[in-house]
Amino acid sequence: MKNIISCMIAGAWALGAFAQNDPATTEQWQPVPPKVTPTAQPGGPPSDAIILFDGKNLDAWQSAEGKPAGWEVKDGIMTVRAKAGNIITKQAFGDCQLHLEWRSPLMEGKEGQARANSGVFLMGMYEVQVLDNFENRTYVNGQAASIYKQYPPLVNACRPPGEWQTYDIFFKAPRFSEKSALIVPAVVTVVHNGVLVQNAVSLWGSSAYIGLPKYQQHAAKLPLQLQDHGDPVSFRNIWIREL
Repeated sequence: MKNIISCMIAGAWALGAFAQNDPATTEQWQPVPPKVTPTAQPGGPPSDAIILFDGKNLDAWQSAEGKPAGWEVKDGIMTVRAKAGNIITKQAFGDCQLHLEWRSPLMEGKEGQARANSGVFLMGMYEVQVLDNFENRTYVNGQAASIYKQYPPLVNACRPPGEWQTYDIFFKAPRFSEKSALIVPAVVTVVHNGVLVQNAVSLWGSSAYIGLPKYQQHAAKLPLQLQDHGDPVSFRNIWIREL
């Protein structure tokens, strides 16, 4: 028996030594990653992206009640129309890479949360805040690029009102057991104007204005939502990739 064990140990050692001396033993050739063509335009959609807004219409969107989206579209830009309500995508998404560009108007005399407020709700419930925080102080877990009421951004990368800003958001949806128990929380990374501001943070639950966030089991894919908070925030160049 000792001889057999000794032979096994010697064999394993020999294989290990062989692997260290032959680089081919650690090369992976399959499966080959699918080809995706990047765009030449900065911030433009790659070839496998789903276009959610290209400046022409709101065909990819609807109201939360399933009616036509009531926001304004003009000159390649869509803008919140106050009291028209939130809009959601007709298609549902889970794990994704999302790109969008937004612009806050100059709102003189307004401050804090009253200055160009909107939001990007992943799966309709996990909010990345949109707000004019260029020289505008508010609670830090409610400022632009925060995970609302959960994580402040690592830095304030806001541009002045009137200038276009970009969000590149990488989202991994939560996983639940068959008995509705949370297995893995949602994870979000956010790049604001090219600056990393949320670094793979694990969410505590769905966004809540009052009280603590919490999870409730939901579908693996749900619509993306943009918020009508009453302020004329504008958006353009919105695309998404399913991961």
